[in-house]
Amino acid sequence: MSVIRTSPGLTDQVYQALLDEICRGALPAGAHLVQEQIARRLGVSRQPVQQAMALLKADGMVEEGGGRGLRVAPLDLERMRAHYEIRASLDGLAARGAARRAAARADVARAIEGRGRAILDAGAAAVGAGDTAEQIRQDEAFHALLYEMSGNPLLAKTAEPHWRFLRRVMGEVLRCAETPEDIWTQHAGILAPVVAGDAAEAEARAVGHIENAAEKLVAAFRLAQAEDDDGARAS
Repeated sequence: MSVIRTSPGLTDQVYQALLDEICRGALPAGAHLVQEQIARRLGVSRQPVQQAMALLKADGMVEEGGGRGLRVAPLDLERMRAHYEIRASLDGLAARGAARRAAARADVARAIEGRGRAILDAGAAAVGAGDTAEQIRQDEAFHALLYEMSGNPLLAKTAEPHWRFLRRVMGEVLRCAETPEDIWTQHAGILAPVVAGDAAEAEARAVGHIENAAEKLVAAFRLAQAEDDDGARAS
C-alpha cells in the first residue's frame, strides 16, 4: 500500500489566509479566485490552494463562478439568520453552564475571569490596531472559552460548523453593522455574570449578544440595498 502524503498544515495556512482576506473585505463578494495567482501570491504550490478552496466552498465562503472557476460567494442573509439562531441557543447554553460551574467552584470562576480578561485585552488591542482578522480570532476565542468552561464537551464541536460560516459574517458585522468597541463591551457584559455565577443573566446576555448582531447586520444590508435601488432608479 502506498504512503498517503498530504500537507494539512499548509492547507490550513492557505485556508486561513484566504478566509482573513474575505473577512476583512480584501476579497469582496464576487471576486474571482484564480488558483495560479493565489499560489504565486502566497508562495505555495497549487495543491494546498486547491484543497483550501475546496474547504472554503464546503463552508459556503466561495461558489462556482459560472465557468470561470470559483468566486467569493455573496452573503446569504437567510442562511446567516439560521446560523445565528442556532448560535444563540448554543452560546446561551454555554454561558449558563459556565456560570453554574463558576458558582459551584471558586477556582473555575478565577480561571474564567483570568482567561476571559486576557481575551478582552487582546480584543481591545486588535480594535486599536484596526486588525479585523485578529478581532475575529479573539471573538472566537472568547466564545470558545465559554464552550470549554460550560462543562458540556459537545458544545464546541456542535458550534464549529456554524463558526465556519459566521467567521465571514463577523467581518461584515465589524465593517457595517456594529462598532468593534460595542462588541467587546458586550463580551465584558457576558463575562461579568458568568464569573459572578449568575446563570440566568449570563444566558440572557449571551443570547442577546448574538441576536443583536444578526438584527443589526440584516438592517445594515437592507439599508445598503435600498440605497443601491435608489441609485439605480436615479440613473
